[in-house]
Amino acid sequence: MRALVWHGTQDIRCDTVPDPEIEDDRDAIIKVTSCAICGSDLHLYDHFIPAMKKGDILGHEFMGEVVETGRGLNGTLKKGERVVIPFTIICGECDQCKRGFFSVCERSNRNRSLAAKVFGHGTAGLFGYSHLTGGYAGGQAEYVRVPFADRTHIKVPDSLTDEQVLFLGDIFPTGWQAAVQADIQPHDTVAVWGAGPVGQMAVRSAVLLGAKQVVCIDSVPERLDMARAGGAITVDNSRESVVERLNELTHGKGPEKCIDAVGMEAHSPRAVEQVFDRVKQAMMLESDRASVLREMIYVCRPAGILSIPGVYGGLVDKMPMGAVMNKGLTIRAAQTHVNRWTDDLLRRIEEGQIDPSFVITHRAGLEQGPEMYRTFRDKQDNCIKVVLRP
Repeated sequence: MRALVWHGTQDIRCDTVPDPEIEDDRDAIIKVTSCAICGSDLHLYDHFIPAMKKGDILGHEFMGEVVETGRGLNGTLKKGERVVIPFTIICGECDQCKRGFFSVCERSNRNRSLAAKVFGHGTAGLFGYSHLTGGYAGGQAEYVRVPFADRTHIKVPDSLTDEQVLFLGDIFPTGWQAAVQADIQPHDTVAVWGAGPVGQMAVRSAVLLGAKQVVCIDSVPERLDMARAGGAITVDNSRESVVERLNELTHGKGPEKCIDAVGMEAHSPRAVEQVFDRVKQAMMLESDRASVLREMIYVCRPAGILSIPGVYGGLVDKMPMGAVMNKGLTIRAAQTHVNRWTDDLLRRIEEGQIDPSFVITHRAGLEQGPEMYRTFRDKQDNCIKVVLRP
């Protein structure tokens, strides 16, 4: 089969690789009909995430048709069914899964001891996202093996297109969880840093959850246009002061809720801070740039909530913990507990409350994947979201 394969920093190729096979009774094989390039895939492209190996198949946002099932699925999945596959692999039986904390499943990461050395405890296995999360082959391919397939799936109706439901596997529930864990109230101003795909979903989720006003901060014109179309007030942080604009919009009180939809590769308009972070990265004294986190801590209203769906992989520097403590801020962060939200989100799509396909700007074949990675990373051709067809 053909698949997008990691060969090193900024070196992704469309290679011919062996077809996946059933390895466990709870496995299924999916013929991929649509997949996407996620913003967090760019962390792999630029090699900010450790434990990548040459030959790893990428991709954690995909869907398709069941073509083979293991004997242990007991009818939970059948050949021919259409499914979206969450990026988090879940057993459905451990203590964390039973509590709905699917992204920290205690059984699905087959390299759990490696993750524990980095994070203190192991987290769930993820598709196509380094050997730190299990080393599972990803879904930017013609076929993929799905472990724990009796639980790691979302069945979707034939009445909805691939593009309407594809993002149930990651960016839609990620944006939704970011808004839900911010505990949005009707009087709240919600500020969202980052107008990429997750930021766009967070904006629309905050609107659906009834925020008084939603503000989106970015510097890319087409992304800001899309956020405005979703109901946000926008701030171009390359042209205006985020602090001053948020104070103006909140009468000097600051937003009650702040969402970081950027993560480890944040850019700061403040030259000194940006140089500091890049130098620290080059010297391997920090792994992640935290300019968005610092700004959120500074501008958030006292007793407010910081919600972090943006991916961080390691260490950050110069964090103003004094402000966090003295202002009484709450920080909530997690990889997405995808299956906790998907029944509700699928219903909202079916009822027409939202069509997540609005975010798609580019469609291409799998063979064009390496080129599309560059286009997406460099924000060329007004690229916001890429969908690939194997």
